[in-house]
Amino acid sequence: MKILALGGPGAMGAVAVRVAAGLPGVREIVVADRDLEAARRLVRRLAGNGAVLRPRKVDVDDGAELRDALADADVVLNTVGPYYRFGLAVLRAAIDTRTHYLDICDDWEPTLQMLELDGAARAAGVCALVGMGASPGVSNLLAARAVDGLDTVEDLYTAWPVDVPGTDGGQDEQNLLTGPDGRPSAAAVHWMQQISGQVAVVHAGEIVHRRPLRPVALTLPGGRSGTAYTVGHPEPVTLHRSYRPTGDAANLMVVTPATAAYLAVLRDDIDGGRLTNESAAAELAEPSLLRGLRSVARSLTFKGPGSLPPFFAAATGLRDGRPVTVLAHLAGVSGAGEGLPVSSLMDDMAEATGIPLALGLAQFLDGTAARPGVHPPEAVVDPGRFFRDLARHDPSRAALTARGHAEDGVIVETAEAGRNGAPGSVRP
Repeated sequence: MKILALGGPGAMGAVAVRVAAGLPGVREIVVADRDLEAARRLVRRLAGNGAVLRPRKVDVDDGAELRDALADADVVLNTVGPYYRFGLAVLRAAIDTRTHYLDICDDWEPTLQMLELDGAARAAGVCALVGMGASPGVSNLLAARAVDGLDTVEDLYTAWPVDVPGTDGGQDEQNLLTGPDGRPSAAAVHWMQQISGQVAVVHAGEIVHRRPLRPVALTLPGGRSGTAYTVGHPEPVTLHRSYRPTGDAANLMVVTPATAAYLAVLRDDIDGGRLTNESAAAELAEPSLLRGLRSVARSLTFKGPGSLPPFFAAATGLRDGRPVTVLAHLAGVSGAGEGLPVSSLMDDMAEATGIPLALGLAQFLDGTAARPGVHPPEAVVDPGRFFRDLARHDPSRAALTARGHAEDGVIVETAEAGRNGAPGSVRP
């Protein structure tokens, strides 16, 4: 098949192109970007590593140029963000040109809009897989492992790390805050969108809109406990559709109090009209003294992550009539003091996002995830196969899996849900 990699020269797109070039059934990848020279550099760097690569200039803001490129491809990998600006338009164009579609959309607003195109995609025979990155993506499939075997689901949380001890997530985040041109990256602008205004969460079984950075106290199997903070992301809205939790569901950041306080300062200034998403994103890369000082006092009001794993999904519900809590996390991605090495893959945002996108493409190519319509990862991707494939790209987790820590690189722990904060409970 011929693949169009929109935004291919970007950090996450380049990883996806590299992995996809070696997949069976991929004969050609067109590396497309508005910066043609950047596309050419990636083609030169990856030449000879599998499929034929060639560069092409495509500006997604140019509808005719976009549709011409899509019409010439079988599948598009869309890594052009932020998705609240570009995601819906690219998917519509892909449906119009009958081009299969995969992305790493991490904004909940366009995710809902794209899911509404399910009927149009089915009528066109197009398979669209949205949010096939780290979070969403890996997080959704961890949630699938967490709810597997539950008769009913009550609460369902997914979480990803920002700057917690024992990971390099903060440094990696810092490296991705600024693009090659010195301007705030799409990832940083997206982040500011999702810590401000109102975001979608699930409460009492229904999607509601709440201010982000709400603390959620968790007590999980294995004696893990701590506080994480809500952030806008697609997981609550797609997991609500897929598993119908009757309680609460949210996507969380595992973050230190100092960083949570600084994000709260940026949120307040965005909401108050003193910052735009772009200027707030610039503040992430180069914090101002005044906002830094404002955040110091506020940090005393934020609780820390304690012993929570940095990247996980947790579900509560009933199994055989008994209340239980299930925790699913990646082998080698553990909380402080657990004695396991931290996964190198999950510490690199580009790798952690681009590799899952390519692995989602692999399941599309062999028909596993090739159902017409618009789908979140948990609806069509085989979690067991996905995590086995993912472990092969991460030497530290592959070694742990080989030593029997987890059959497919995922550790699933279960405890009977207690009362009054006893181990195994999730306390919102």
